[in-house]
Amino acid sequence: MFSMSPIPLAVTTSTKTDVPTVREARAVAQRWGLPFLPRRSSEGIAPWLGTKVDALLVVGGDGVTLWEPEGSFAFHAGMAHLRRMRLRQGQRDDTFLKLAELVPGDAVLDCTLGLGQDALVASLAVGPQGRVVGLEKSLALCVVAAEGLQRYERGEDSCAIEVHHADAHAYLKTLPAKSFDVVFFDPMFAKPKKAQPAFDVLRRFAEHAPLTPEALEEGRRVARRWVVVKGARHTDDLHKLGIEPAPTSRFSEVIWGRLPATP
Repeated sequence: MFSMSPIPLAVTTSTKTDVPTVREARAVAQRWGLPFLPRRSSEGIAPWLGTKVDALLVVGGDGVTLWEPEGSFAFHAGMAHLRRMRLRQGQRDDTFLKLAELVPGDAVLDCTLGLGQDALVASLAVGPQGRVVGLEKSLALCVVAAEGLQRYERGEDSCAIEVHHADAHAYLKTLPAKSFDVVFFDPMFAKPKKAQPAFDVLRRFAEHAPLTPEALEEGRRVARRWVVVKGARHTDDLHKLGIEPAPTSRFSEVIWGRLPATP
């Protein structure tokens, strides 16, 4: 007997299936070219997962949540909210901002958007006249991030973040030289830290390919000033790319480095 494979990714509503929620869910599906699956108000989604669909983007009053058989996660500003508060108070000790040397009006390309935390910090640093573009290869993460960032109250002192579903290396090759002041890479760490179950879900959908020397060189070509790279302290990923890690706290599990733009 012929059986259909589950749909890889689809959109539905939360248990609140009123007209505005259905309209918004259909709009999300249309924006990202995904199928919309109607849901009855009393219908659970657990029986759908792994049978009808591999994963679901659930649209409700709290935004868009990604569900799969092992759990769920949704957009959250997380530490970016605290980092933005510190920046608004005049504190410029954020490692990313120090290495990127961001100033109002700058253009930043975040090649590994994830859930957009560094992009949110950049959007405040470059201000309303600046530009921040985020690339995310995983469609599921891209939708969660883009829809979450759209709903996030960033304030008039920050620029909007443009989100594109794209492979960073391929996207970089389409750009003219010196298109952005700063290009940023934050590859997913190969060895995960202990984290909340929601982060385990995120890891299953994230792109795990390491940053290649070829992509890094494209980043240097596209940058006007710096290419900034984030890595894990317990790896030699930065050294293998010819990047000297910047001094950081010995208690930090994250290291940072930068390379100048191609002359």
